Amino acid sequence: MALLRTVSIILVLFTLAVGCRSMTGKSAGTTLDDATITASVKSKLVADKASNLTRIDVDTNNGIVSLNGTVETPEQRARAEQLAREATGVKQVMNNLQIQQR
Repeated sequence: MALLRTVSIILVLFTLAVGCRSMTGKSAGTTLDDATITASVKSKLVADKASNLTRIDVDTNNGIVSLNGTVETPEQRARAEQLAREATGVKQVMNNLQIQQR
């Protein structure tokens, strides 16, 4: 009886894992890694008080970080990219930040 229950639990977990991958195209581990990278990049941007980089949207897919939004200066754009590259797990940074026209 215990063996049957254990096998049933394993099958349910396997089905859930396969289902997650088929819906998003990413495994649960990859999704978690991407979420961790996104959180790390956002933390770095918020912590950099001198640059005021809090309005930047950060998305991560398979370790590739996309920065979107607007910044006030080219220096802020470069600083945001530098901070994103420093985050653990980042494979590449796509800097789509626009300089806000005044």
